[in-house]
Amino acid sequence: MKNNIVVFDTTLRDGAQAEGISFSVEDKIKITLALDKMGVTYVEAGNPGSNPKDLEYFKRMKEIQLKHARLTAFGSTRRAGIPVKDDKNLQSLLKANTKDVAIFGKSWDFHVTDIIKTSLDENLSMIQDTIAYLKNKGKNIIFDAEHFFDGYKNNQEYAMKTLKAAVDGGAEWLVLCDTNGGFFPLEIFEITKHVVDSFPVKVGIHCHNDGGMAVANTISAVEAGAQQVQGTFLGFGERCGNANLSTVIPNLQLKRQKSCILGNQLQNLTSTARYIAEIANVSINEREPYIGNCAFSHKGGMHIDGVNKAHHSFEHVNPTLVGNERRFLMSEVSGRSTVLSEIRKVDPSITKESDEAQRIIDLLKEYEHVGYQFEGAEATVELLIRKKLGKYKPFFQLKYYKIIGEDQASNEYSSTAYIKVNVNNEDEISIAEGNGPVNALDKALRKALEVFYPELKDVHLTDYKVRVLDTNDATAATVRVLIESTDGVNVWNTVGVSTDIIKASWIALVDSIEYKLLKDIEQKKEAFL
Repeated sequence: MKNNIVVFDTTLRDGAQAEGISFSVEDKIKITLALDKMGVTYVEAGNPGSNPKDLEYFKRMKEIQLKHARLTAFGSTRRAGIPVKDDKNLQSLLKANTKDVAIFGKSWDFHVTDIIKTSLDENLSMIQDTIAYLKNKGKNIIFDAEHFFDGYKNNQEYAMKTLKAAVDGGAEWLVLCDTNGGFFPLEIFEITKHVVDSFPVKVGIHCHNDGGMAVANTISAVEAGAQQVQGTFLGFGERCGNANLSTVIPNLQLKRQKSCILGNQLQNLTSTARYIAEIANVSINEREPYIGNCAFSHKGGMHIDGVNKAHHSFEHVNPTLVGNERRFLMSEVSGRSTVLSEIRKVDPSITKESDEAQRIIDLLKEYEHVGYQFEGAEATVELLIRKKLGKYKPFFQLKYYKIIGEDQASNEYSSTAYIKVNVNNEDEISIAEGNGPVNALDKALRKALEVFYPELKDVHLTDYKVRVLDTNDATAATVRVLIESTDGVNVWNTVGVSTDIIKASWIALVDSIEYKLLKDIEQKKEAFL
């Protein structure tokens, strides 16, 4: 059992409390199914006593059979001075009809006396009464000891009494919460170990990231004997967020040989994280461990040479273990071997001595001379290589586009784009309004092409950057536009350069769309073979 760590995901509850996050019922169902597929043990899905949306979610989930995850409702202990049977929040918890219930109660004496303003003895009764009542209703109880570490530091004796009250009530789990997120790993280790040694029930850990140490604190608690880790899949949550499970899980599973999720699902870690990010409408930090776009990116020539010879020379794990991929960044410090590795992705027969390799290197240098920067724009690099090797066929031809801009206080949109494209000798004209000329052009282009390529409906921009290259030329300066695109599973970057910002944006947009269509064709061929 010590080698099995139970994962408790609270993306749908604690994560939903993050600034800028709002899940619909449909969003919550989709995320639940994704977590279930990954093999997460508990999915804490919301507080049915706090809002009608969570009640609706639990009602809908009664019709859905989960294969692995245990749906968990979340709520508070009874209120002070109110019998458990009369507490409306507890009755809502029962209506959620989940076998597992997470109950939080106060473990910091300051919060008891100054925040909820009741006596220390009444708080102990609130914890024990609530858990015993729900236990009697056939529920499995996970007790979240809120502010436990602060409470332990301020009044150790009382904090431990709150845990005893939970155990006496029948709790299966004691989860220690660093609610304010300010503790250090060694403190977490020592206090968690004391709790593990003091009680016969299993112990879990719930850390916030206000000190930037939620993941480290979670790992420390496991080292001390905790058998459940709580967090959110992407780390978002109240204030600075919760422990990031997409970091915690591979750290434990790959580095400590702790079984956290279904073994063969770890390779889907990155794709699941990106799927949840899409639903949550957030961008994953490019430098996020394991799942980030930069997690296995190499730029320096020495690093690239080393990884080519032995991946562990500059990678702590193989990216395939977590479903990510190795990337060699094109830059002034990457060297000839990097360019050659990109060429071989298109044509493995190309050698370092071949004329084709030198012509492509010369072409990339020409582009860099006029302002292109290919670092982080591998999609554009691949398209340029394909064009030079004669392995490229355009998916459409532009006949014309026209942008009209206006400034009207009553108009939601400031620009309109007209575009005409030709696909397989068939013309298509579309019109779209947007917040600015680039947004309007993007919408119009996709609208026209979706007639022929419906898969583009899943594609959208997640980032758009503009860099002015020669500032001395003022408004006549050359600009470089870098855009990031996604289809909900994959992420790719393209770049365009021009003295016209709309033209530079158009170049990057076209590359983005053609790269997506090209990759879809390749995937279909691989599936057929």
